[in-house]
Amino acid sequence: MNYSSKISETVGAIPRSGIRDFFELVIGRDDVISLGVGEPDFKTPWNIREAAIYSLEKGQTSYTSNMGLLSLRKSISRYVKDLFKADYSPESEILVTVGVSEAMDLALRALCNPGDEVIYHEPCYVSYSPSIAMTHAIPVVVETKKEYNFAVQAEDIAAKITPKSKVLILNYPTNPTGAVASPEELEAIAKVAVENDLIVLADEIYSELTYEGDPGLSIVQMPGMRERTILLHGFSKAFAMTGFRMGYACAPPELIEAMMKIHQYAMLCAPITSQAAALEALERGGPAVEEMKVNYEMRRDYMVRRLNEMGLDCHSPGGAFYVFPDITRYGLSSHEFAIRLLEEEDVAAVPGTAFGECGEGFLRCCYATAFDQLEIAMDRMESFVGRLVKQA
Repeated sequence: MNYSSKISETVGAIPRSGIRDFFELVIGRDDVISLGVGEPDFKTPWNIREAAIYSLEKGQTSYTSNMGLLSLRKSISRYVKDLFKADYSPESEILVTVGVSEAMDLALRALCNPGDEVIYHEPCYVSYSPSIAMTHAIPVVVETKKEYNFAVQAEDIAAKITPKSKVLILNYPTNPTGAVASPEELEAIAKVAVENDLIVLADEIYSELTYEGDPGLSIVQMPGMRERTILLHGFSKAFAMTGFRMGYACAPPELIEAMMKIHQYAMLCAPITSQAAALEALERGGPAVEEMKVNYEMRRDYMVRRLNEMGLDCHSPGGAFYVFPDITRYGLSSHEFAIRLLEEEDVAAVPGTAFGECGEGFLRCCYATAFDQLEIAMDRMESFVGRLVKQA
C-alpha cells in the first residue's frame, strides 16, 4: 500500500524533532554524558510522589471534571496570583491539561482558522512551528539576536505583523537560550499586541527557574493584556515532574471554554493520580523547588565560566537550565560540531539548528545534569575545542 497517499499532507510536511533525531545516536551508549534532553536530573520530591501513591491507595482511579479537580484549580488560582500577580477564577478561568504541550495545542486549535498567522520567536522550543502548522495556520518567525541575549524585540515583532496576524507566542525564560525579558521589553511587546489586536500565548514553564529579576514577571501583568493573554504553565521543570504530564491554562472564560471543548473530546481529563501529585506540589513543594533552583544556578555559573575559558563565547542565561554557546569561530556547522563532539568525546549536546535556522552557529547544552558529570563533560569539551584550535 502507498501509505504516503493516505497520510495528511500537513502531517507529512512536518519534520521530525531535531532533538529526537539527534539523540537516536545516543540510545544504548552508556559511556555518553548527555547535555541534551531538557529534563531535570532530580527525582520528583518524595512528598509529591507519596501524594500520587496515596491517591492510588485510596482508590482514586476515576475520571475528574474535564476542567480538572476543583481543589487543584483552586490551588492553581492561589499559586498564579502569588507568582504572577494575576487573579483567575478556579471555576471558569483555569483548565488542567496533559502537560503544557497539550495546553499550547488546545490554545492554537481554539484560536486559529486556516490562513491565520501565528508569530513566534526563534530559537525556540521545537514544537511551536509544527503545532501551528497542524492547525492549518501559518507560522511566522521572528529571529532573536545574540547581541540582545536572544530576547525578542518589540520592533521585530511589529515588522512581521500583517492583516492576517492573530496570535503571538512568547516563551520566557526561553528554551533553548535561557533568555529573559525586562519589564520595559514586555511593556513594549504588550503595546504592539494591543495595537494589533493579538492574542498572546505566554509559555511560562520555566518561570520559577529565573535567576535574574522577578520570576513572576509576565506579559499578562502589562496594561491591556489580562483580556488577551492565555497563560500556560505546568509542573515538569521546576517541580521535576516531567513524567506526570501536568499543565494548565489560565485565561478569560470565553477562551477557556473554547479550549475545554477540544480537551473534553481529545483527552477528557488529565490523569487523577497526576492531579493529586500536582496539588501536593503547589501546596508543599516550594522548598524543594528553591533547593533545586540554587543547584541549577551553581551549575549555570560553572558551565558558563568553563565554556568561556575554553573559547566558546557564551552569555549567562537569565533562566531555565540551558546555555547556548557560540561555536562559529571553529568553522563547523552546529550539526558537524555536535556530531564530532559526540563521536570524539562522548558528550551529547543539541545543534542550535534544532531550534530554528537562526540557531546555526550555536549549541544547546543542558545543565540539568549532575555536577560531577558536568565537570567531566566540560573537561572533554575543552579537549575537543583544543584540538579544533590546533587543526585550524
